Amino acid sequence: MMKLMKGALAGLVMTAGTAMAAEDVTLQLKWVTQAQFAGYYVALENGFYEEEGLNVTIKPGGPDVAPVQVLMGGGADVMIDWMPSALAAREQGAPVVNIAQPFKSSGMMLTCRKDTGIAAPADFPGKTLGVWFFGNEYPFLSWMGSLGIGTEGGDGVTVLKQGFNVDPILQGQADCVSTMTYNEYWQIIDAGLSADELVTFKYEDQGVATLEDGLYVLEENLGDEAFKDRMVRFVRASMKGWKWAEANPSDAAMIVLEYDETGAQTEDHQVRMMGEIAKLTAGSNGALDVADYERTVATLMAGGSDPVITKAPEGAYTMEITDAALK
Repeated sequence: MMKLMKGALAGLVMTAGTAMAAEDVTLQLKWVTQAQFAGYYVALENGFYEEEGLNVTIKPGGPDVAPVQVLMGGGADVMIDWMPSALAAREQGAPVVNIAQPFKSSGMMLTCRKDTGIAAPADFPGKTLGVWFFGNEYPFLSWMGSLGIGTEGGDGVTVLKQGFNVDPILQGQADCVSTMTYNEYWQIIDAGLSADELVTFKYEDQGVATLEDGLYVLEENLGDEAFKDRMVRFVRASMKGWKWAEANPSDAAMIVLEYDETGAQTEDHQVRMMGEIAKLTAGSNGALDVADYERTVATLMAGGSDPVITKAPEGAYTMEITDAALK
C-alpha cells in the first residue's frame, strides 16, 4: 500500500503552493532487484527523488537485458553498468559516459575449491574456471592477460561460460567460479561448502580491480541543459539514498524486498547482501575518483595481444554532474 501511495504522489511536487508535474527519469539496472541497487530503491521509497522534483522509474535487469542496448534504444535515461563493459561498448561505438560512481570498491572474486590444489594464481593453468560473459568477462580476461595465462586451454586455463549461478563449482564442472562478495559466494556457502573448503581471490587484492556499478548516460544528452539538470538532481537524491542505506542496512534490505515483484529474494540473503554492498559504496560520495578510473583503464589495456580496449578512452566520464550535485 505504501508503494502505491508513493507512486500516486510521485507525479506531483508542491512548490510555493503550486502543484507542478514531476520530471520523469528512467533508470535501467544491471541486474535483478536486489540490495546491489538498494540506494536507488531507498531514494524512491523515502521520497528523496520526489523532493528533487523527479518521478523515477527503476527498471530491473536480468540475463536477457543488456543495459547499453536499453540506453541506446531510448528505453532509459541512465543505466548502471560496470566500467569494463561500458568502456568496451564505447570503443565499439556506443557513446556512453560515466556521470557518477557510487561504488568505490570491486566486489568481484574468483572462488575455488581448496581440494583442487589451487592456492595461488600460479596454480590456475590446467584448471577450469567459470566466467560470466555478456560484458562481465572483461575484468577476468584482463587479469589473465596481466598474468600471461592463456584462456584457450592447453598450457593456460579452460574457460567455462558460467551461467548466473554457482552450479559448476557445486557439481564439479569447474575448479573455480566467478562470484561477488555480496551474492554468489554466499550461495556457495548456503549450498553446503564451508569457507574452510574454499579459497578466494579478490580482484581488489590482485591489483586488477575495475570499477563497478557506475551511472552512465548517452553523450549526446549531456548537451541538453535540462537533461543535465535532471541528472544532477537524480545523482544527488541517489547518493542520499546510498548513504541512508549504508547507515541503515537492514531497513534498506527490507525496502528492496518490498520492490522485488518476483518474490525471489529472501530477507536473510538481502540483509547479508546489503551489509557487503555497504563495504563497496563506503568511501564514495558519488564522484568518480580519477585514479580509480585510470587504474581501470590500465588494467583493461594490459591484456597483451588481446586487450579489452585498445586505446585510452577520451570523454568517457564527466565530473560536471557530481560537481553540481555535491556542492
